[in-house]
Amino acid sequence: MIINRIKELEATKAKIAGLEKSIATQLNKELAALPGKYGFDSVDAFVKALKAAGGKRGGRAATKATKAGGKKRRRRAVITDATRADVKKLVEAGKTGGAIAKALKISLPSVQNIKKALGLVKKR
Repeated sequence: MIINRIKELEATKAKIAGLEKSIATQLNKELAALPGKYGFDSVDAFVKALKAAGGKRGGRAATKATKAGGKKRRRRAVITDATRADVKKLVEAGKTGGAIAKALKISLPSVQNIKKALGLVKKR
C-alpha cells in the first residue's frame, strides 16, 4: 500500500540525514587534524603555506583561461550595436584597425569583420 511506501521513504530520508551528519562530523575531524599531520602549529600557518604553494592563483589549478605558456587568454568580446557604431565613428575619424581594436578591446579580425559588414572596406 502507498502508506507503507511513504513510511519507508521517510525512514530512508532519516537514515540519509544521519549518514550526512556522520560524514560531515568525520570530515571536520579529518580536516582539523591536517595542519598537525603536516607539522604546522595552527590552521592559519597551514593555510598560509597552502596559499604560498599555490602561487598567485591562490592554490587553484590552471584553468582553460590560462594558456600553456602561462599567459591568460582573452575573453570573447561581445559585439553589440554600440560597438559597431564606435567602430564606424573611429574609422571615419581616420583611426587604423589596430588602434580601433585596442581602444574598444576587441580583436583586429573583429574590427575587420565589422568594417566589412558596414561596407567601410575598399574593394581591391
